[in-house]
Amino acid sequence: MKINDTIIRAYKGEETDYTPAWFMRQAGRSQPEYRKLKEQYSLFEITHRPEVCAYVTRLPVEQYNVDAAILYKDIMSPLPAIGVDVDIKAGIGPVIGNPIKTIQDVENLGTINPEVDVPYVLETIRLLTEEQLAVPLIGFSGAPFTLASYLIEGGPSKNYGKTKAFMYANPDAWFALMDKLADMTITYVKAQINAGVKAIQIFDSWVGALNARDYRTYIKPIMTRIFAELHNDDVPLIMFGVGASHLLLEWNDLPVDVIGLDWRTTIKEARDLGVTKVLQGNLDPAILLSDWATIEARTKEILDQSIKDGHHVFNLGHGVTPDINPETLRKLSDLIHSYSKR
Repeated sequence: MKINDTIIRAYKGEETDYTPAWFMRQAGRSQPEYRKLKEQYSLFEITHRPEVCAYVTRLPVEQYNVDAAILYKDIMSPLPAIGVDVDIKAGIGPVIGNPIKTIQDVENLGTINPEVDVPYVLETIRLLTEEQLAVPLIGFSGAPFTLASYLIEGGPSKNYGKTKAFMYANPDAWFALMDKLADMTITYVKAQINAGVKAIQIFDSWVGALNARDYRTYIKPIMTRIFAELHNDDVPLIMFGVGASHLLLEWNDLPVDVIGLDWRTTIKEARDLGVTKVLQGNLDPAILLSDWATIEARTKEILDQSIKDGHHVFNLGHGVTPDINPETLRKLSDLIHSYSKR
């Protein structure tokens, strides 16, 4: 099967015939086919069934004509393997039954053996990349800070108070936790790469809660280690977080290929700050609930900067929300491709 590798070439900074695109959380959420599956299976149950999971992953490629698939799973997927009691509850999100409170809790965490602990994830990747996809498959993992925020808070948080307090008051335990989660991330991501994914996105979704000084002290060293080890596998590496414009230059220092922008920072603003990496983003998902004239105008604004910049992959500034019409996403892909055609 011939693979359209436009997005991989764009991630590597090479010239392409148009601006490629994919949408975070394109698999699931707003699709009626997915909602029907969710009447029968939970998220974790879908990810444990490679044929079903592959179907959910490839469906948006077929429906939206995007340039990449993103593996359907959750950042929580590898955590049970290291001893975390996690459940994803409807209307709440991940809930941790054994939250981290002490260094002993950190030391009790185990290690992951992907072929043994998450074979269904790797089998889904193989199904997609060997038989089903004509575009690259993007794998992903949560970053240590974002994973730690759930482990320490016990679930989603608005201010990450417990996480920050643990970080400030227990630096030895904090760095031990970062090392544990970094080791898990590296092992888990390398297994995805070996199974066939062609790019990796690391989601540090909530790290914008930290200021730049604390990021440099408590997070950046571990992220440098993760990306340095993954860089040897020669697949594009993407860094993404929300509300983290003040960390863009910190990310620019990391051994990554691509920096994802949320909707708060334009391509030009990122460049003016001194960001030199390939950029990805960054239409506000809420705009997709507006009228088409507004969607078209805002998309063209981003593409005008994209075309001028020359090193950009189109995406949303965060994930597709359940109330976005799938037909809107199809029209959006068509607009991106036609308007940006060189």
